Amino acid sequence: MSSVAVLTQESFAEHRSGLAQQQVKVTALNSEEENDPPTYKEAFPPLPEKAPCLEAAQEPAGPWSKIRPIKASVITQVFHVPLEERKYKDMNQFGEGEQAKICLDIMQKTGAHLELSLAKDQGLSIMVSGKLEAVMKARKEIVARLQTQASATVAIPKEHHRFVIGKNGEKLQDLELKTATKIQIPRPDDPSNQIKITGTKEGIEKARHEILLISAEQDKRAVERLDVEKVYHPFIAGPYNKLVSELMQETGTRINIPPPSVNKTEIVFTGEKEQLAQAVARVKKIYEEKKKKTTTIAVEVKKSQHKYVIGPKGNSLQEILEKTGVSVEIPPTDSSSETVILRGEPEKLGQALTEVYAKANSFTVSSVSAPSWLHRFIIGKKGQNLAKITQQMPKVHIEFTEGEDKITLEGPTEDVNVAQEQIEVMVKDLINRMDYAEINVDHKFHRHLIGKNGANINRIKDLYKVSVRIPPDNEKSNLIRIEGDPQGVQQAKKELLELASRMENERTKDLIIEQKFHRTIIGQKGERIREIREKFPDVIINFPDPAHKSDIVQLRGPKNEVEKCTKYMQKMVADLVENSFSISVPIFKQFHKNIIGKGGANIKKIREESNTKIDLPAENSNSETIVITGKRANCEAARHRILAIQKELANITEVEVSIPSKLHNSLIGAKGRFIRSIMEECGGVHIHFPTEGSGSDTVTIRGPAQDVEKAKKQLLHLAEEKQTKSYTVDLRAKPEYHKFLIGKGGGNIRKVRDNTGARIIFPTSEDKDQELITIMGTEEAVKEAQKELEALIKNLDNVVEDSMVVDPKHHRHFVIRRGQVLREIADEYGGVMVSFPRSGTQSDKVTLKGAKDCVEAAKKRIQEIIEDLEAQVTIECTIPQKFHRSIMGPKGSRIQQITRDYGVQIKFPDREENPAPVVEPTVQENGEEGGEGKEGKDTDPSSPKKCDIIIISGRREKCEAAKEALQALVPVTIEVEVPFDLHRYIIGQKGSGIRKMMDEFEVNIQVPAPELQSDIITITGLATNLDRAKVGLLERVKELQAEQEDRALRSFKLTVTVDPKYHPKIIGRKGAVITQIRTEHEVNIQFPDKDDESQAQDQITITGYEKNAEAARDAIMKIVGELEQMVSEDVTLDHRVHARIIGARGKAIRKIMDEFKVSSGAIPHRSGLA
Repeated sequence: MSSVAVLTQESFAEHRSGLAQQQVKVTALNSEEENDPPTYKEAFPPLPEKAPCLEAAQEPAGPWSKIRPIKASVITQVFHVPLEERKYKDMNQFGEGEQAKICLDIMQKTGAHLELSLAKDQGLSIMVSGKLEAVMKARKEIVARLQTQASATVAIPKEHHRFVIGKNGEKLQDLELKTATKIQIPRPDDPSNQIKITGTKEGIEKARHEILLISAEQDKRAVERLDVEKVYHPFIAGPYNKLVSELMQETGTRINIPPPSVNKTEIVFTGEKEQLAQAVARVKKIYEEKKKKTTTIAVEVKKSQHKYVIGPKGNSLQEILEKTGVSVEIPPTDSSSETVILRGEPEKLGQALTEVYAKANSFTVSSVSAPSWLHRFIIGKKGQNLAKITQQMPKVHIEFTEGEDKITLEGPTEDVNVAQEQIEVMVKDLINRMDYAEINVDHKFHRHLIGKNGANINRIKDLYKVSVRIPPDNEKSNLIRIEGDPQGVQQAKKELLELASRMENERTKDLIIEQKFHRTIIGQKGERIREIREKFPDVIINFPDPAHKSDIVQLRGPKNEVEKCTKYMQKMVADLVENSFSISVPIFKQFHKNIIGKGGANIKKIREESNTKIDLPAENSNSETIVITGKRANCEAARHRILAIQKELANITEVEVSIPSKLHNSLIGAKGRFIRSIMEECGGVHIHFPTEGSGSDTVTIRGPAQDVEKAKKQLLHLAEEKQTKSYTVDLRAKPEYHKFLIGKGGGNIRKVRDNTGARIIFPTSEDKDQELITIMGTEEAVKEAQKELEALIKNLDNVVEDSMVVDPKHHRHFVIRRGQVLREIADEYGGVMVSFPRSGTQSDKVTLKGAKDCVEAAKKRIQEIIEDLEAQVTIECTIPQKFHRSIMGPKGSRIQQITRDYGVQIKFPDREENPAPVVEPTVQENGEEGGEGKEGKDTDPSSPKKCDIIIISGRREKCEAAKEALQALVPVTIEVEVPFDLHRYIIGQKGSGIRKMMDEFEVNIQVPAPELQSDIITITGLATNLDRAKVGLLERVKELQAEQEDRALRSFKLTVTVDPKYHPKIIGRKGAVITQIRTEHEVNIQFPDKDDESQAQDQITITGYEKNAEAARDAIMKIVGELEQMVSEDVTLDHRVHARIIGARGKAIRKIMDEFKVSSGAIPHRSGLA
């Protein structure tokens, strides 16, 4: 409890009105003793009160006084958050930043309206308007998110906790809303009796008071309430609550004094009757004494100084109370009153008044003149300069107001004076060495002055050591301000004006490029646009915001450069348009993985060779369409290759049907509904209609031969109907009935189709209207089908309730896995509701509710499931544990397939982490086994290990079939003999060869270690895969042996003797001649190393097939023969003309050589001449 006298507006008015009567009485007493020295009351006469106000305040008599005022549905409350309790104290961010975002969020959440204002003491005043509930919620949010949170605990008996919570937690919620706190009550199983309260100091006090009141009411001990005027509470509590604490300790009574923020006068006592009576008597005595002895004086203290009188957490008020025994009453923060009331014994009021003035004047407010543009330099980067002052004088508060040429300082007088001197020195220094300039530049050029990611402006800032303020776009201001070193400011100003002038002379061009190409032109992480910008550095390229859906790309820069850039980008767009041709290829889903290939090898190869982009649908998608994008010819080539893969893998046929183009749209139906129903009915065949407007009548059907024939018949029949007399009717039925109407495997709907000859189309998951069923065909057939379906739907709408008996031992099977079996029954049988009795009850009655036919069908299905469960057996399948992971397959896919195919449950044993060592059988003596007889049975080597036994549950015949399927998955090992010298080629570079074979045949291939020199390679895998793997391995061996033979033939060597002076001519310029010979004859030609003296310098070695090597030799000798017929002559020329004869990069000399078909030797360097 705190005795800080911060009053509400109402209580303050009461104190002021009650003050007048007391003052009158005191004046009367003083008049009787004229000879006594003047009292403090006479020396400091109180302010006169207005008597008419008191009269006016009284309630008027008459009938009107009985009428109750109507409360407004919208209320307004003001909440004040003191500076020290503000969560966000950044003054520069007021009205923006996190604080504003939070207020907007609170308004959206609660529906209340919030208005923020900043008080002179930097406290936050928040006016909240709205309905009472909204205001209370908003208040709670404000406290939680804008005020710093404190916490406190209050201990009350455990049995009282439920009264704090209230019915359904209503009491607790109401208490949290009223006090704007979070109250945490320990769980019933927690022995703690401590209740934790989190919130503001004021809120915690209120909540604590309310909780203690609730506890006191429920306490079996005596409770008494004493009404004591609010102004005397501080005297009863004593300074720092010492007096009330001593009283509680002495009497053992709990005394609850309402905190200053709660406008209640009632003090609650709880305890034993005798001790409680003592406590009440003591408090009454204090109250009576203080009421008799104390008087008041009212003084005016500036509103801004009130907080200094109160002190941090009310400590100054407590200090005055402790020193003088006088209570100081401060008006509430939202009141404009500056009157402070001192209440105490007359002789001590003077001392208390001195203390109040001392506290009020202990802090001072001062200001320093400083141009507003210098403020941020005074603050420094991240507040470094200001931090130096505030660290020395932490009690000084320094405030900068934007747009004002002054700095306000607030704090202890001495500290403020020191801080003021330091800031004045800083201001003087900055004025002497800083300058600013303002220039006008059209705001449309500002973004260009800033540059990409601020490149231009940052360079200017760093180069001239200045600060440049460019107004944001929304201000539409032309004024740019430069601040910093005088010389730097002038240089920066000059450069910015030059840039602006240059921009005014530049040209802007709008280029129309479809938005879909923008991302491609920009490239991944902006790589492609970076290249364009590097190519045209003087051109600024601006793409529109993707959200604006604009096609206009703006180019800006010098006229010639803009034109060049335009042509370049137009060519790029033309290429993109050519490469953006797209075709869709429907491919059966099961063949997608084959088109992708192992590790994406197939699809990657097709993409690279056809130079197209190929997009496959996601694995979990129902789509079968593969989209190819690129040049038309390339897309067609890729499509042909993909279709070829599908054709190889399955018996896929393609037929063309001629149907008049005018019927195509009606056959396809709205959003493809009609044609999709034919494709689904005929095993998912693909039906391709020509593009609209092409005039072609050819429709292509692709799929398995049988399904294609079926689809062809249906399509032609439908086209015939459309040409003669097509009739369509729409029916509506609840989506949950559709599965039942269709029937298992489409049985029900097929029966209706066969009987009537009409086509019935149900909506797909993509259709918006899920209730619409379309019937089409001849009028007679459609009406007959409509009649049958309407009868079925009517029966389904007739809801009945039925029951059946199911043995409780089977109940679990239906309800496990969140009732999966029941969900499946509901889906299949028109949404029928099946209710099993609750677990723990021994009832065997199961209730079914739904359409009559659906209920009957569901009952039949439940009975089938029960029969399966009754006939269920469990068998064991022994397979060594080392094979279990292989049998399960990736993510258990193989085992899931078996459970689905055979309708069984398979349970694998727990993995044995540390297999027991094999125990040698003990030697028998006298016909008996060593040790105890029972142990011998456990160590029987023929009995299977527990970790090898797989349990299969289900019908016997299905369990046996599943067992065979499991055993077929056990890997088998075979050996293949492969010559040891070929092993490294089979393994391949970094194991790529063997890995490819293992992936292709889905087996494991083990090659023996090189040191074993073994020819045996082992292959392990499923029996079905081993034969293919063996054949593949042997084929690879044949390929390698053929390569070995070919290598031997290619290693024939031939040596040719040629004078070294002819070697450069045989090699040719940049090796052109020798490269041609090598390529033409497919040989390797090796010339001697000039630096190796051990080699014969006239020997040229040729390696390759014998025939090719000889042909290459003849070609070299032919060149040598031509060279030997040539003559050589030396010509003496003045060295000064050598450079001119040679020409730039040998161009002149090469022209002479080409013209006269001669070769020129090296001209000696000038230094080499005599």
